[in-house]
Amino acid sequence: MHPLAQDLDHVLAHTGDIWPELRGASIFITGGTGFVGTWLLESLVWAEDKFHLGTHTTLITRAPDAFARKAPHLAAHPALHVVEADSSCFPFPEGEFQFVIHAATERHFDAVPEQPLGTFDRDVKSTRRVLEFARTHGTRRLLFTSSGAMYGRQPSDLTHIPEDYPGGPGAMDMRSAYGQGKRISEWMSAMYAAQYGFDALIARLFAFVGPHLPLDANFAVGNFIRDVIKGGPVRIGGDGTPYRSYLYAADLAIWLWTILVKGTSCRPYNVGSGEAITIADLARTVVANTRPEVAIEIAGKPVPGQPAARYVPDVTRAQELGLTPWIGLAEGVRRTYAWNL
Repeated sequence: MHPLAQDLDHVLAHTGDIWPELRGASIFITGGTGFVGTWLLESLVWAEDKFHLGTHTTLITRAPDAFARKAPHLAAHPALHVVEADSSCFPFPEGEFQFVIHAATERHFDAVPEQPLGTFDRDVKSTRRVLEFARTHGTRRLLFTSSGAMYGRQPSDLTHIPEDYPGGPGAMDMRSAYGQGKRISEWMSAMYAAQYGFDALIARLFAFVGPHLPLDANFAVGNFIRDVIKGGPVRIGGDGTPYRSYLYAADLAIWLWTILVKGTSCRPYNVGSGEAITIADLARTVVANTRPEVAIEIAGKPVPGQPAARYVPDVTRAQELGLTPWIGLAEGVRRTYAWNL
C-alpha cells in the first residue's frame, strides 16, 4: 500500500468537483520536487489512477535523478514527463498547456558581490520565464505559489493578516529578498493576466506540517520532530513566544487544487491555518503527540513588555471556497512523525 494512501484518499474526498475540470488537460509544473510540488504531484497522480483523467503533466526540475530517488513512483508514472531544466531559463516544450503551476522558489541565500540581488533576482527571473511560457502556450489558468512573506513584518496588534493588508517588506530591509521577490512576482502575474487574457491565481503560503517536509531546514515543526526522533531534547533557539500556525500537507493540496480550478483571478488567497500557536506550545504539542518523555529546552527568555511576533493568516477568503483545516495540528504531527520513522 502507498504510505500516503490515507492522506491521498482524504484529498480526493474533498476535491471531487475539481478533477473533472482537469480531465484531458495538459499541465505544466515548476517546483514539483519541493515540499509543495511533491504534494501536488502525489495527489494528481493518485487522482489520475483513480479517475483515469487522461492528464499529461510536464515537470521541470534541476535534479531529476534526485527526484527519481525521492519519489520513484512519481518519476516513472506514465502521466508525468520529467525534464531537466532550470525554471529561470527552461526551453519551452511544444504544445498547449491549459494549466500552469509555478511552485518553484529560491531558498533565501545572502547576497554576495557576484549576485548582489541574491534570491530576489532568481525568483523574479523564474516568474517572468513562466509567464512568458503561459502567454505563448494556450494557458487558461496559472497558479502562482506566493508567500505570506510578501506582507513583511506582521503588526503585533494584528492577530491574523488579511489579503488586503497594505503593508509590505521594508524597502531598506536587506533581509527581505524572498518577500520582495514574491511581491513583485504577484504584480507581474496580475499584469500578464490582464494583458494576455489568462487567469492568474495567487496563493500566499504560510507554514505547514506533513510528510515530505524537510526536517533539517528552517522549519520549526520539522526541526522539533527531528529532535524527537533523535531522542531529544527539543531545542528552541529563541524565547518561544512568536506565534505561527500550521496547515497539514494533505489539506494544503486540497486548497491549492481548489484555488487553481475555482479561485478568482488576481484575488490572492492566504493558504494556511488560522489557529495560532506559540513556538513553545508547538514544541509541547510535538512532544505530547510523539514521545512525551523527551525534554524541551528554550534558549531565550521573553523580554518584559515586548509584544510577540506573529505570522498567522486570515483565511476568510479561502473559507468562501469551502476550504478549512480538516486535519488538526496534533494529528498532523502524529502522521508526520510516523512517516519519518
